[in-house]
Amino acid sequence: MLKIGQKLAGTITGIQPYGAFVALDDHQQGLIHVSEIQHGFTKEINEYLKIGQKVEVQIIDIDEFSQKISLSMRTLQSQFEPHIYKRKHYFTSKRKKIGFTPIENAMPQWIAETKSFLHEKR
Repeated sequence: MLKIGQKLAGTITGIQPYGAFVALDDHQQGLIHVSEIQHGFTKEINEYLKIGQKVEVQIIDIDEFSQKISLSMRTLQSQFEPHIYKRKHYFTSKRKKIGFTPIENAMPQWIAETKSFLHEKR
């Protein structure tokens, strides 16, 4: 009898975009949802799992009515450590080609206004 929290060994029997099917024994099969394969985001399941691969899984849910078994590999992994990647933030945008160019374009007008202001002060 299977119970929630039980750890089992299984074999991947099918892969779909939403998850992977695992044969637990000759009569029972479960599904590892794509969000339960690993910590973090899983873009492509085929990068992590292959048909016929032996995996260790943990039962996270058993539907009372349909008897469908939800499995997880993520719960058996150590705590998720995010990548330490600090993105550089620039004052200007490289794509928009802005930055000091507007200042450069406005500078002649500012100089002329300042000269005019100082000339009037005399």
